[in-house]
Amino acid sequence: MNFNEVVSIGDTYLLPLISELYGLEGYEIQLIPPHDGGRNVVYTCEKEGANAKILRIAFLPDRSREDFLGEVEYVRYLFEHGGSVSNVISSRKKKLLEEITYNNHTFFICLFEKATGKMLVENHYRYRDGAPITEYFYNCGKVLGKLHHISKGYTPVHRRHHFFDKFNAEYIDKLIPESLPQLKEKLVELLNTLQGLDRNQETFGMIHFDYNDGNYSIDFDTGQINVYDFDNSCFGWYMFDLASVWGNGVGWIQFEPDAGKRKKFMDDYFETVLAGYRSETTIEDSMLDQLSLFIQVGVMENIVDAFEVMQNNGEELECDEGLSYLIRCMEDDIPYEGFFHDIYSCEEPFEYEERKL
Repeated sequence: MNFNEVVSIGDTYLLPLISELYGLEGYEIQLIPPHDGGRNVVYTCEKEGANAKILRIAFLPDRSREDFLGEVEYVRYLFEHGGSVSNVISSRKKKLLEEITYNNHTFFICLFEKATGKMLVENHYRYRDGAPITEYFYNCGKVLGKLHHISKGYTPVHRRHHFFDKFNAEYIDKLIPESLPQLKEKLVELLNTLQGLDRNQETFGMIHFDYNDGNYSIDFDTGQINVYDFDNSCFGWYMFDLASVWGNGVGWIQFEPDAGKRKKFMDDYFETVLAGYRSETTIEDSMLDQLSLFIQVGVMENIVDAFEVMQNNGEELECDEGLSYLIRCMEDDIPYEGFFHDIYSCEEPFEYEERKL
């Protein structure tokens, strides 16, 4: 079943049932255009005098009921403990997750409060008037630090998957084409390194696993960040989310031709992020020393995601310039996503000659 088929079934069958389940009568329900790699059908629900809501219909068979319950229970826990997240809304039956079956296909339904504010891209990547951009960097770290602090006390009823449930040698071997043997080898080496890392309560727990400016909104009156889309959340190292924030920073300086200036900016940027993070929770220096390792884990995740999207969409496997760049970084052990390396070009950021598969 594909996106367009779900939209068609939604219009004729699902949306009337969902409106009844969640009391959405009188709301204007509009489809949000899908993005590359998106796994759900998502709608905005708006009504004058009421808070806007986000409706999500999951239709792919890649996640179980247990996994969905694990996600929404975690989001509710974060919200109830002061995390700046879009709360999940219970149905009239007091359920966080609803299921609707149509022609022997099960759809998983969730409804969320719409985050206040706007995404950075909607504001043309301009931060709020009169405030320094460092406030935003600090808040990125602070909000994430609070979520991690809450996670350290979280004991799930329904467990989300574990990092190694997905990222393991068997899956890598099955997913990555045989024409990329060196890539397979490097990915397995990286996984073996991760297996040796500490996994105590202070370093390892439920994480967002996709913390970036496409998954939070900013209140441009106050600077407050509101996080959503916990679709990829799993048990992993807190350092992974922090490495993602490091990666978010490159966009502010990616067109600077001087690698030294890029390095100086990134060091200052991440120092500000860490100050915000440490205002809410602790992180050991021994884990911060692994920053470059976890940036490489992010490269791996992006490579895996690219091949998964092609596979899920039934597309012929190919390496565009972006994927070729990531593969080169992985195969040649180039740290920091190549951002300070000769491979990087400020004219064509994060691109490399297309690889033939």
